[in-house]
Amino acid sequence: MMKRQMRALIFDDNLEIRHLLEILLKSRGYDVFTYRDPSLCPLQHSHDCQCGRNQVCADILITDIDMPNVSGLDFINDQLQKGCKIPNIAIMSGRWSEANMKRAKDLGCAVFEKPFALSAVKDWLDKCEKQNNLSKDLSNWFLQDKCDR
Repeated sequence: MMKRQMRALIFDDNLEIRHLLEILLKSRGYDVFTYRDPSLCPLQHSHDCQCGRNQVCADILITDIDMPNVSGLDFINDQLQKGCKIPNIAIMSGRWSEANMKRAKDLGCAVFEKPFALSAVKDWLDKCEKQNNLSKDLSNWFLQDKCDR
């Protein structure tokens, strides 16, 4: 059985961070979609998860906290409330408050302090890749023309 390509979604209003993470993930074989703002992603505008029972939109989601229009924490919370099944989620910030750190952990997210060490992100990706269930198909419902690709 052939393994499918892994997919990652990146949300950050900082172009350099988006580009750095995109290069890292593509070098590991990921199909990568980047957004400068969660409000530009169709995931934000759906009322519930549109993926089929055995589907996911992505294998990895990495978001910044402080972005225009919606915070990364609110975006993740909204997605989880809608039934999102993305198995690996990380949140980055250069200004972690105790409350935001607790909220991120309560949401089941990995956390990274900006500026982050690429080795820390690589270690997290290694862990995610070992436990990823690639038997779930990727859903393409959200792939419209709103990403930065």
